[in-house]
Amino acid sequence: MEKNINNEQRIKGLRDDFFVSLAPHIRSNDSVNKIMMDVIIAMFPILAGSIYFFGLNAVKLVIVCVGFCVASEYLFQKALKKDVRINDLSAVVTGMLIAFNLPATMPWWMAAFGSVFAMVVVKGCFGGIGSNFMNPALGARIVLMSSWAKEMTTYSDPVGFGSAVDAISSATPLQMIAAEDYASLPDLANMAIGRIPGVIGETSAILILIGAIYLVVRKVIRFDVPVIYVLTTGIILFVLGIPANIIPYELLGGGLLLGAVFMATDYSSAPITRKGKIIFAIGCGIITAVIRAKGSLPEGVSYAICLMNVVTPLIDRLTIGEAYGEASK
Repeated sequence: MEKNINNEQRIKGLRDDFFVSLAPHIRSNDSVNKIMMDVIIAMFPILAGSIYFFGLNAVKLVIVCVGFCVASEYLFQKALKKDVRINDLSAVVTGMLIAFNLPATMPWWMAAFGSVFAMVVVKGCFGGIGSNFMNPALGARIVLMSSWAKEMTTYSDPVGFGSAVDAISSATPLQMIAAEDYASLPDLANMAIGRIPGVIGETSAILILIGAIYLVVRKVIRFDVPVIYVLTTGIILFVLGIPANIIPYELLGGGLLLGAVFMATDYSSAPITRKGKIIFAIGCGIITAVIRAKGSLPEGVSYAICLMNVVTPLIDRLTIGEAYGEASK
């Protein structure tokens, strides 16, 4: 009897060791840590630009946001007796993105509040990485905008490295467009380089595009989602009455490029299929353009992406095909 039991246990162990799921099988050397490291590398040019343009305040915001994101995720997972997963670097990515979405004059404790909200409420309470229903960084931005709108819209001109930015309000290009003050718009060269007021990570189109090229080459993202998002925004803005010569300012200004490259491509909160991703990008572009052209706010990227995040399960349901070997209904 004992010999039979041992044989059964041995067979069961072999079955567990060599269990193979149903085909098809996709092999990949990617890991969460590897993907997040690529995203961090892609954001380094933006980080360097934010420090160059906005000085010591940019350094402070990045340190505060990354520190509080990592600490709050660690403490939340410890408190709930879950596996601590801060080594996957996703908290670092979220912290950097939150900082990039803040003006240089943002008080540090407000940045800390947004970071904790992103990691505990938006991410942690919904199951952690891979389960959050919207991009945590954008969720934090929306909460901060709702709670401290004045501080979130107090922008300053770039002052250069080594300086602390004073809380002097300066109009962004999108605010000028909303007020139809086209004569005050900066030249496109300065907008591309980043010598304009705005949140610390959105001003330089060139640095964002460098990061985008790196991510595409590394096959972390596909080029189609950012391109379709930006093109859709431009087309709808033109349809809604924005002059053609102002469209380039709309595309280079605000958080459109930052959102299209680093947040609309989020693995967790975006659709799974390529068709779904294209629908998602078109929806983001339409909503962004409508808010910018017809809404009371000059910017709509955060709201557009988060709204499309909410309908991602429906998009997946409509675009995911039948499983292999399953009879069609």
